[in-house]
Amino acid sequence: MDLHKHAQTPGPEARVSELRASDADRDRVTDILREALAEGRLTAEEHAERVEGVLHTKTVGELDAYIQDLPAGHERRGPVTAPPRPMPGAVPADADASVVAVFSSAVRRGRWRAGRRLHAFAVFGSVEIDLSEAVFEYQQVVIKAISVFGDVQIRVPENVSLRGTGGGVMGNFEVSTRDSTDSQAPVIYVDGWAVMGNVEARPKRGRFVADILDRVQDKVDHKLRKHLDR
Repeated sequence: MDLHKHAQTPGPEARVSELRASDADRDRVTDILREALAEGRLTAEEHAERVEGVLHTKTVGELDAYIQDLPAGHERRGPVTAPPRPMPGAVPADADASVVAVFSSAVRRGRWRAGRRLHAFAVFGSVEIDLSEAVFEYQQVVIKAISVFGDVQIRVPENVSLRGTGGGVMGNFEVSTRDSTDSQAPVIYVDGWAVMGNVEARPKRGRFVADILDRVQDKVDHKLRKHLDR
C-alpha cells in the first residue's frame, strides 16, 4: 500500500466541499444570512455583500465560507424526509376550492386559506394559483391540475416541500421537486396532465411560510392589544 498516497487522499468533508453548489444550497445559505441580519449579527452592508457573493459561488466549500463565523453555519443538518404521500381517501376527493378558466383567465392569489385539495382546470385559457401568501391549515395539500390547450401556473413559498406526479400529451408537465429543511413544513403535491398545454409548479423567490405566519400573528397581537387598551 502506498501510505503517502493514502494519507493525501481527501476525506469525505473535503470531497463534499468540492462539490458544485446547487440552487438549493445557495438558498440555504441565503436563509442563514437573512436570519443573521435579523438577529443583528450582520450589518445591512455585510449582508448585501455576502448575498452577492453567494449568488456567484460555484462549490459547496465556497458557500460555507460566507457563514463560517455564524452559529447556523456550524449546525450539521441531516436530510429531511417529507411526510409520505397521503393514503387513498385521506384527502377528500371533493376540492376545497376550484379555479377554472375556459377561453379566459383565472387567478387565485394573496391572503387565502389553502385547503387540503385544490383543483385547477385550464381549457384554452390560463390559470394561476399563487400560494406564496396563503395560510396553510394542513401540512399536506394536493393540487389537481389539468391543462387542455391552456396553461396552469402554480407558485409556492420557498420553504415548503414540493412533489409532482403527472405527464404531458404533446404538452409540458413540470414540477420543480423541492425538499424543505423543516420536517413540519407544508408538503404540496401537484398531480395532473397537460394535453397540448402546460402545467408548471415552482417556488416563488423571497416568499416564506414562516414570514407570512409571523405577520399574521403580529396583526392578531396588535388587535388584541388595542382591545385590551380600551
